Amino acid sequence: MRTCVGCRQRAAASELLRFVAIAIDSDPPGSPDTGGSRAVRVVPDPTRRAPGRGAHLHPVPACLALAEKRRAFGRALRVAGLCDVTALSEAIHGGKARLTGS
Repeated sequence: MRTCVGCRQRAAASELLRFVAIAIDSDPPGSPDTGGSRAVRVVPDPTRRAPGRGAHLHPVPACLALAEKRRAFGRALRVAGLCDVTALSEAIHGGKARLTGS
């Protein structure tokens, strides 16, 4: 059982889409230190094999919107800074979010 970061309902892992955070190297060399906060890209992990901390979400736009409103991505993934959820949003809205890996 896993908890959806959007609606906070518990469901089987097979019913939820796993996602992970990948660091974005957007700071040019020589730029001032950002104080430990980094921008990350939140990407779907349909194979459930990507390294790092993962979290789960129902693959429906309503849960994605709730998670964004609650700012749940940073908390669930334990990252400080901005979370770019564009890739996750495209996968959910485009219907490309597979629930199980091959």
